[in-house]
Formats: sequence, structure tokens, C-alpha cells
Amino acid sequence: MKGKSIVEDLSDEAIQKNISLNRYIPTTNHGVIAQSQVVLICVPTPLSSDRKPDLSFLLTAVKSVGVNLKGGTLVIVESTIEPGTCRNVLLPILVSESGLDEVEFDLAYSPERIDPTNKAWTINNTPKLVAGFSERAVESAENFYGKFIASITKCSSLEIAETAKLLENSFRLVNISFVNEFTIFCRNLGIDVMEVISAASTKPYGFMPFYPSIGVGGHCIPVDPIYLANAAKVAGAPTRFIDLADQINQEIPGYFITRASEILAGLKGKRILVIGVSYKPNLADTRETPVEKLINGLKQVGAQVFWHDELVKEWNGEQSSALSSDFDLAILATPHNYLDLTKLGDVPILNTRGSI
Repeated sequence: MKGKSIVEDLSDEAIQKNISLNRYIPTTNHGVIAQSQVVLICVPTPLSSDRKPDLSFLLTAVKSVGVNLKGGTLVIVESTIEPGTCRNVLLPILVSESGLDEVEFDLAYSPERIDPTNKAWTINNTPKLVAGFSERAVESAENFYGKFIASITKCSSLEIAETAKLLENSFRLVNISFVNEFTIFCRNLGIDVMEVISAASTKPYGFMPFYPSIGVGGHCIPVDPIYLANAAKVAGAPTRFIDLADQINQEIPGYFITRASEILAGLKGKRILVIGVSYKPNLADTRETPVEKLINGLKQVGAQVFWHDELVKEWNGEQSSALSSDFDLAILATPHNYLDLTKLGDVPILNTRGSI
């Protein structure tokens, strides 16, 4: 109840205001579920250590909801899942744990759509998908979200909405991986990839710009396509694009280790500063960050690796190092707006965001 935000897009003041107005009551007491008309389940569905879908957080949450579920309640799942999970896995758990018949409560699915730090597209104006086990569930979910979201699209089945989420982020993984590979092609030709993308972006149809990076991170883009690929394998469908995109994404940090070695004629004993360790600029979120693979790879070849990120500050038992001229090379991995690279002096900079 301290009213402190751990989300960049949500201020402490907004939390404190809603707590004072009794609109927001944070609690770890699952018993309040029995007093609720609408219950949203928004827990992580990450990958396991062997890069397989991990539903452990979701299953635990659904069981807790089921134990406390009362008739007439609307349960909405927002976590990313494979098609069929709501109907075949989560609904039976809710029925079993609650002792209710499946028609005595409503189950809906509405995949999360949040782009942190995006000021143009917020929770209020980003279109929302809803689907339900029954038409009543769909209507109830639409009515709930309609109170604060401008545009809502109803899907004809739970499976349509589940799969739409996987398609959205698989599309992004494939295209980001492609542009990262395309960046290597442009560098080999001595062409500025950013200028190429800018030129191609003048086409008003059939093209959408994606930009080079150290690889994709966060809780969605590197994870959701693996859920899709896993479901496709079960269904006996090919996933060659996703498999290749995932492979390219995993290899990009290694490419920049090679680049760094070329610049310094070897990395053993060299002092390397990696700038930005979060998965996205201007965030402190390090989930699935590709920078971790870059740092581990640099250490494996004998480099002395330091990192700077004043938004993250502490990570993997290490502290953020100051920007200074006391390094052999700086690798710009995640360019936060606050960065003042002039503090590096004459230290050469390897820019992972499209430099030749």
C-alpha cells in the first residue's frame, strides 16, 4: 500500500490517487476474488530453461481463482497462451476447483496489448480483442472493457483470439530478424541500412519499417512465437519461418561479438562497456534481454565486461558502471534517451542499431 509504481508508464501519483479514492486496493488476499464481479488473470507465461512454454504461473493463478470463484463471475485471461488452452486446460481447472458448472460463470479471453513508453498508443486507444466460452461471456467482457477502451473487436471463438496474439508477435519476430540479417548484408556492401529503410518507407503501401537491433527481448516477441511453433508442431504444421527467425535472433549477439573482435583485433583482456541492458530503450525491464547473451559471450572469449544502465542500476548481481573513457570499446546495445556518449571521450563505439 506504499503507492509506488514499478511501471515506467504509470506514475506514483496515479497509483496514490486511485488508492485514496478506493478505486485501487492492492492485496495478496485471494479471498477477495469471491467478492469480485470481474477477475482478470494477467500473469507471465514465459519460456522454460529448455525454451518450451511454461504455464506454471498461469495454472497456479487459475487454481487460486477457481478455489474462490462464485457463480456469475466473469473471469478474463489476458496471458499469452496456445490456441485451445482456455477451453481445454483453464476452463476444466476452474470447474474442478470451484465446484461450479461451466455455465454458472463466464470465461473470456482478451490478449494483452501494451507497448511500454508508447505515448501515441495507450491502453485507452489501442483496439482490444475479446472472445468467450459463451456469447454471454463475450458480451460481459465487451461491456467491461468498453468502460475504458475505445475500440473492441469480438472474435468468434476463444481459439481465434488466442491465435491472433501469437500471430501479432510472430510477425514482429520474423520481420525484426529479417532486418537484422539484412543489416549485415548492407554493412558488407558499405551501405547505410537506416538510409535504405528510410527510402523504402516512402512507399505508402505494402511496406512497414522494422529497424536493426541487438535482437528482440521482453515478455512477448521472443516468447510468443515459440508458443505458436509448439502448437504448430502438435498440430503437424510447419513452422520454418518462425524457427529460422528465432535462430537468427539468437545469433545476432554473436555477430556483434565478432564485430567487436574485428575492431580491437581480439577481445582477450580488453575492457568492454556494454551500454543499455534492458530489452527496450527507456525501460528498466530486462526480461529476455538479448544483451545478456552478448555480455556472456564477450566474457567467454576473455573480455573484461562492464555495463552501464542507470534505469536498471543493478542486474545479475552487478552494478551499473559509469560512462567514462576508461574502456577499449563501448557497445551501444540499448540507446536510452538520457545517455550522454560524449562522456566516453575517444572510446570507439560499436552501434548495434544500424551503424556501418
